[in-house]
Amino acid sequence: MFSRLARLFSSDIGIDLGTANCLVYVKDRGIVFSEPSVVAVKDDKVIKIGMEAKRTIGRCPMNIRAIRPMRQGGIADPAITEEMLRYFIMRARTFMSPRQRLIKPKVLIAVPSGITEVLRRAVEDSAQKAGAGKVITIDEPMAAAIGVGLPTGEPTGNMIVDIGGGTTEVAIISIEGIVAAKSCPVGGDDMDQAIILHMQRAYNLMIGERTAEDIKMRIGSAYPVPDLEEYMEVKGRDRISGLPKAVNVTAVEIRKALEEPLSSIQQAIHTTLERCPPELAGDLIERGIMLAGGGALIRGIDLLISRENNLPVFIAEDPLKAVANGTGIVLQELDRITA
Repeated sequence: MFSRLARLFSSDIGIDLGTANCLVYVKDRGIVFSEPSVVAVKDDKVIKIGMEAKRTIGRCPMNIRAIRPMRQGGIADPAITEEMLRYFIMRARTFMSPRQRLIKPKVLIAVPSGITEVLRRAVEDSAQKAGAGKVITIDEPMAAAIGVGLPTGEPTGNMIVDIGGGTTEVAIISIEGIVAAKSCPVGGDDMDQAIILHMQRAYNLMIGERTAEDIKMRIGSAYPVPDLEEYMEVKGRDRISGLPKAVNVTAVEIRKALEEPLSSIQQAIHTTLERCPPELAGDLIERGIMLAGGGALIRGIDLLISRENNLPVFIAEDPLKAVANGTGIVLQELDRITA
């Protein structure tokens, strides 16, 4: 009786707690917001969270630090993560009715498939301290596969590659379970760092994370593609003279700079395919590989992965929202099962 009343008066929350971004899903309302997983701290006190904090990266005075509390899918700073989750949960509850706010929400959080039990428990503890009621975790590749609409409940092979900011989750799924998986600690952040390193080596130019991300999105690619800008002007600080400097960078050299992180992602895909049972491997010839996450937006990445694995590759309709949408679908199913 109490559980039925709790379902009537509460509204559950799904969270894609990513290294780069956090997406929050409120049951019956969908994804209500997406914010960068960044916290600005002044004198050990949190002053900004999300987009406002991200704007301070590389622009902070000495007494303010911009922190990314999530690293490679795990919690790097438990106290700051707790503050960030508290802010996100409180903000999500503003989308609920006054009646629904009377009971602490059940929170479903997507975590990397390769995370240790200690780190999984750390995520659960942080969410509970931040104001959640019951906390449940789900593997990110499973949530992503559900979110993009793959038939995960059928006895057929479905392969998902979720390229996030700090990790790439690769999994082969069948009958609502993960048959083979690989969590690779490489993602969009590593691509940004590869661009930063290239600018230092090639031009003695110092640039920040935000500039590197802008380069990646404007002229970055994994494979030669038509209609891509040939070059862009990049501004930064000369490493030798210390003075402001601008250079023209080509799309070809950025593609070469991205080869190393992309190779690591490809190796994770190859390793997972090697672990795939023969019967399910046959399914993948027809069904192919589905790409999700922000990394799926890198131009030509589907062509690169298809060429390397000799399989068809598809990009999800809305890859950034795949995991968050998956948590929402799972929350609906949990209510149906416990009804």
